[in-house]
Amino acid sequence: MVQLKSNYPLYLNNKAAQPNSDLKVTDKFTGEVAFTCALATPDVIDEAIAGAVRAAEPMARLASYEKQGVLDHCVKRFRERFDELAYALCVEAGKPIADSEGEVTRLIDTFRIAAEEATRNYGEVQPLDISARAKGYIGMWKRVPIGPCSFISPFNFPLNLAAHKIAPAIAIGCPFVMKPASLTPLGAIIMGEVLAECDVLPEGAFSILPASRDGADLFTTDERLKLLSFTGSPGVGWDLKAKAGKKKVVLELGGNAAVIVDQDADLDHALARVVFGGYYQSGQSCIHVQRVIIHEAVYDKFRDMLAAKVKTLIKGDPKKRETFIGPMISEKEAARLKGWIDAAVAGGAKLLAGGGREGAMLEATLLEGASTDSDVYREEAFGPVVILSKFSEWKAALDEVNDSKFGLQAGIFTRDIHKVLEAWDHLDVGGVCVNEVSSYRVDNMPYGGVKDSGLGREGVRFAMEDMSEIRNLVIRREG
Repeated sequence: MVQLKSNYPLYLNNKAAQPNSDLKVTDKFTGEVAFTCALATPDVIDEAIAGAVRAAEPMARLASYEKQGVLDHCVKRFRERFDELAYALCVEAGKPIADSEGEVTRLIDTFRIAAEEATRNYGEVQPLDISARAKGYIGMWKRVPIGPCSFISPFNFPLNLAAHKIAPAIAIGCPFVMKPASLTPLGAIIMGEVLAECDVLPEGAFSILPASRDGADLFTTDERLKLLSFTGSPGVGWDLKAKAGKKKVVLELGGNAAVIVDQDADLDHALARVVFGGYYQSGQSCIHVQRVIIHEAVYDKFRDMLAAKVKTLIKGDPKKRETFIGPMISEKEAARLKGWIDAAVAGGAKLLAGGGREGAMLEATLLEGASTDSDVYREEAFGPVVILSKFSEWKAALDEVNDSKFGLQAGIFTRDIHKVLEAWDHLDVGGVCVNEVSSYRVDNMPYGGVKDSGLGREGVRFAMEDMSEIRNLVIRREG
């Protein structure tokens, strides 16, 4: 059986350091302290940023094969430590073990993709002789690393969302400082332990620093950092952008994603995917299915199918293989969402399944008829609740998807290619998933949102673009 250590270090300029053991991390199911971890002070963060500045030039000079070698080493070591990584995630995040294993697989995929992309940093030759004054001139451009980067990762995917920052940074050649979520720091710390095995990385190439929010302003405000990449809540993200100064900012924020089920959809397939998208890892995903908009011709049938299935989902200890619904990240968050559900019911919504809470455990909940002014419709639930509505006209369904301040991804279930193309044109979101739920993501695709859902795109190649700048070269031929 996997055993976690009782105490973990932080990583400062490529090396483990233990200035204290101040961060207590709980088992999210039992509520008991699972381990302690070092917490970075402002002085430590300042030292890490200084190290990243010193490392910028030698990181940029690393050969493509050297960066690829680091990433290949990570893939190998993560495979060897698969069970440890999954168990750590299950404990610190309360994520059911099957979901935890899935996230470790995606962590490995992300680093594998980055290893491939490390040798694909292409530029372009450009003809400049578009008029007489430029005759004899040619141009070319290449991408160069932007420099020291700051990464802030969230609690809900502490392995793969950290990987989507770390792996592209190594592939393009940027040193970085990372603040993992204080609720779930262990996955990033283990990544630091693996990276520390790579002697080719110059000192200062990486620092992984759990830190309290009060002491972490330098991750955002320090002018030595050239990019801030933040994944988390919209309220925090937009506030950080306002404080970030001149550096480039990438924000991956929240959502209240919608899925349309049309009358010609394969209902059995749609049922399986909506149950997954609405309730996997207790709905704690920014692209979790929160709203399901169903054609009136199949509404009653699909509603009844969905309600019956939701009632069978097993909740409990995430370490047990049969558990589908684990705890939310905290009792406070479960109580918040329970309050939203109760308010929606008081406002006229019908409770079709679930609705109960015990501590941090919130039952898988299904509602219909929630007011469009209710929090559970308008805001990001970030928990195991799905709300249903019906439509008669396709355009009206698309408008309902867009009736949100968020715009990450949307799902549509239809066999009509014309409706697919209309959705792709009309939906104000970062991605449209056809015959699939909004929650679907492959780690090489461009991923991100519009409106309050953020700025920029992740997906390894696209993150590498954000972490680099175009450097142009103009040559005048003689003679």
